[in-house]
Amino acid sequence: MSMRPAGMGRGMRNFLTEEEKENAPKVTKELLARVFSWLKPYWKQFVLTLICILISSVLSILPSVLTGEIIDQGLYGRNLEVLIRLILLSLLVTFLSNLIGVAEAFLNAWIAQHITFDMRNEMFRHLESMSQRFFTTNNQGDIVTRMTSDVDGVKRVITDTFSSILSNSITLIVAMVAMFQRNWILAILGIIIVPLFAIPTRRAGKTRWSLTKEAQECNDQINGILNETLSVSGQTLVKLFCKEEEEYKKYEEANRKMIDLNIRESMAGRWFRVIISTVSSIGPMLLYLVGGILMMKYDSDLTVGDITVLVTLLSRMYGPVNQLLNIQVDWIRSMALFTRIFEYLDMEPEIKNPPHPIIPDKATGAVRFDHVGFYYEYPHHILKNVSFELKAGHSVAIVGPSGSGKSTMINLIPRLYDATGGVVYFDETDVKRLDLTWLRSNIGIVTQDTYLFNGTIRENLLYAKPDAKERELIDACEKANIYDFIQTQPDGLDTMVGNRGLKLSGGEKQRISIARVLLKNPALMIFDEATSALDSISEQKIQAAIDPLIESRTSILIAHRLSTILAADEILVLKDGKIVERGQHADLVRKGGVYTELYETQFGAAVNAGDGQNEEGRVAGWNASYTEGED
Repeated sequence: MSMRPAGMGRGMRNFLTEEEKENAPKVTKELLARVFSWLKPYWKQFVLTLICILISSVLSILPSVLTGEIIDQGLYGRNLEVLIRLILLSLLVTFLSNLIGVAEAFLNAWIAQHITFDMRNEMFRHLESMSQRFFTTNNQGDIVTRMTSDVDGVKRVITDTFSSILSNSITLIVAMVAMFQRNWILAILGIIIVPLFAIPTRRAGKTRWSLTKEAQECNDQINGILNETLSVSGQTLVKLFCKEEEEYKKYEEANRKMIDLNIRESMAGRWFRVIISTVSSIGPMLLYLVGGILMMKYDSDLTVGDITVLVTLLSRMYGPVNQLLNIQVDWIRSMALFTRIFEYLDMEPEIKNPPHPIIPDKATGAVRFDHVGFYYEYPHHILKNVSFELKAGHSVAIVGPSGSGKSTMINLIPRLYDATGGVVYFDETDVKRLDLTWLRSNIGIVTQDTYLFNGTIRENLLYAKPDAKERELIDACEKANIYDFIQTQPDGLDTMVGNRGLKLSGGEKQRISIARVLLKNPALMIFDEATSALDSISEQKIQAAIDPLIESRTSILIAHRLSTILAADEILVLKDGKIVERGQHADLVRKGGVYTELYETQFGAAVNAGDGQNEEGRVAGWNASYTEGED
């Protein structure tokens, strides 16, 4: 983007809204120093850009100055040789000015792109280090906006705001110096006239923006009516409730309002052009009048060429003055962008690698909770004094009502969150002392909400192990009970899964997710309600994949379904953030406590045995029916 002074056709608003005024950042030395620190690595290019701006601004004024010499020496002096020489010089100066302008634009764009490159990288790296709490408490759209629109806005700041201040200031200074060299009286007159040009420009711009904003709101209203009433579901509802006439009146009213606003906006633009045309003509006419009076009445040494130069320079000053008068608006918006970006960069990551992290040689997956507590916001505790131990090679199932803290418990193990009380141990070492990468690489989690990238099955599997061989992919898929399905697809492992895996069923996505975790080969496997949202057939297939995994490695299972937890070595019953019961299935059912209630309400429907059987018989009956269903 070139740094030439912009004219009156600039599309950006040249005034601040009330909201922008209210939220305008406080510009301090510290803020400015931080803003310009991004320029520091590119100071050589920046200095070269300044030199280009200076030379280009001076050269851009010279053709206007040479115009006076062309008139006085060439035309009035009737000297063809001088005329040709001055014309060629003027063309050469214009060419050089434009050529340097190209170099200036390149340097300007190069600096802007490299600064935004650095800023995006730093922002992305910083956001990657933020804890899960950051992403659950902040709006995802706002995060993306700061990574994209705000950083792009910084690029515009560099290419527009900073360069506009420099180029317009230099152009204005050079033009004023040239005017005073010609005639100080007309120069002062021109300086008085130019600011008057900006007053109607600002007022007309504010009026047009207000009308444009109102028209946009009206357009949004019309689109809302169309989306609601002309959709399949909307039209069905309109017809069933006989609301056709009422909806038509709503649309007609909004449409009429839009027409009125469009006419007003069009006329506001017309009046704006009339005012600008008139005001821009007043300046030159006044210079001609006062210049003529000085020449005719006071025998001034002014020439026709001098007056022509002064009029031309006056016209060249309109754009720079208009932009410099509005620079406060651009400056405040620019500082607001930097402030928003710095706000994120200044957020301290909640989860950090310890200064001297421990990296054990091997992991077994053993887990121990020692009086662990956790809250998102004090004093609303999610977990309260939780203690249990999972030995290497064993499995534990965690059950409990929704909101009891089951998922929160497992999130503390890979340090997606940190416990606010007590200690979580992994292989008998406090997780806060372990290397984060080592810890998370040894934990595999299969969640209910499976996330697949928009790519092929192979690409999603390789996310866990980029260097995995074909045989490893096939083995993982076979263990996850998904390879038979993959073989039925024309493209096999190269089958596209669609955005978030939408081309696959829930069970298919879940089994691919299990295969992906298997490629990771973690010491600890965690299944967080991996079958709760699936139909019985998909559940059986996933259960068939999970059962061997539970037997072969340390596992934690969170489930609403009995089928997922029967094979666990121990069952923990969680309620209101506390472990209220623990033990084997049959023993827990007999107690008549929380687990019995869960069993009757959530699991009991799956048990087809008679009411007269004892609990052991009911479980045996369920197991028989479940095994039969698998076959």
